[in-house]
Amino acid sequence: MKLSGEAVLLRMFFGEADRYKRQPLYQAIVEKAREMHMAGATVLRGPLSFGRSSRLHTAKILRLSEDLPVVIEIVDTAEKVDAFLPELEEMMGSGLVTMEKVQVIQYGGRN
Repeated sequence: MKLSGEAVLLRMFFGEADRYKRQPLYQAIVEKAREMHMAGATVLRGPLSFGRSSRLHTAKILRLSEDLPVVIEIVDTAEKVDAFLPELEEMMGSGLVTMEKVQVIQYGGRN
């Protein structure tokens, strides 16, 4: 797959404890993105966050959270991201989803 030039960055924010059909939500989202042949997905786990409720989620040893922040980033064409959004809407109960135009400089190796 070739991906260069203008693309879309889809970014999802939610908690590590969020689930979809008895599996971690982040895993369900990445598996669906792979099934839909998207360019790639990256899951990032954060050590500290707060959201709409202003409740802190932290990895500090004295205050272990079982719901650390998770961010998934997917970069692909606008068409592929648009096709993925209804699937994502079905999976995510709460959280934040953002989308922005990006410029892809390099994707994959130089063959």
